[in-house]
Amino acid sequence: MLNKNIENFIGCDSDFENADIVLFGAPFDGTVSYRPGTRFAPKAIRAESFGLETYSPYQDRDLTDLRVFDMGDLELCFGNTPRVLDEIEKTASEILSAGKVPFMIGGEHLVTLGAVRAAAKKHSDLRIIHFDAHTDLRGDYLGEELSHASVIRRCHDILGDGRIFQYGIRSGDRPEFEWAKTHVFMQKFDLQNIETAIEGANNHPVYLTVDLDVLDPSIFPGTGTPEAGGASFEELRKALFFAMKNTNIVACDICELSPHYDPSGVSTAVACKVAREMLLSI
Repeated sequence: MLNKNIENFIGCDSDFENADIVLFGAPFDGTVSYRPGTRFAPKAIRAESFGLETYSPYQDRDLTDLRVFDMGDLELCFGNTPRVLDEIEKTASEILSAGKVPFMIGGEHLVTLGAVRAAAKKHSDLRIIHFDAHTDLRGDYLGEELSHASVIRRCHDILGDGRIFQYGIRSGDRPEFEWAKTHVFMQKFDLQNIETAIEGANNHPVYLTVDLDVLDPSIFPGTGTPEAGGASFEELRKALFFAMKNTNIVACDICELSPHYDPSGVSTAVACKVAREMLLSI
């Protein structure tokens, strides 16, 4: 008997009922301010994941030891951003209600807001750890409050002061940096002081979001808004491992890969490896 043609992330072969982690794609880039293309990331990451091994020598763990269900990509309505966020929130809520960890692959960074809404409704004491080149703290972008440039500001609207920890930030407007001083913790330029986020989380539930442009463009050119001066892969891997192993991760995501801006495929390969290491760290 022939089987269906199903493509999932390597090693993520569990069914939903038995899974501890649920992987899903959010292929949306409807608010990008520079170069589009992140909608193609989830499918590219799945396809290229088979260039990886399921085993991580960094952690001495294997994806085949986990129970991960890859449910594929959401069908999202382009042109209706609120509806897109509602659909993401609905999906993340269903996963959380089943006692599982949602792992979302974006898409542009605004998709994080939908999943954070779901996590905050389940966990009123939620914290966010955020890796990114950009502040994402604008009140609006060209009059639009639902923008990838304002996603963390919208998350702050939900969580309030002292519950968001940002790392690798090296780009943003002056008012964003001024606003950050009294509302969030921001580690500019590098990924040092992860201990601050761990102490701030203090065993509370944590949503971890990784905008892959936190990496230097020499390592990760395949993104819509590249920003020089970023982290190395090893710096990001170590920071993620340390943060995830010492906090209570209830949901997470990676976002902002635009695969066609790097025809070498290296950026997609890097994204796959980051995803594998994150899955193994939950």
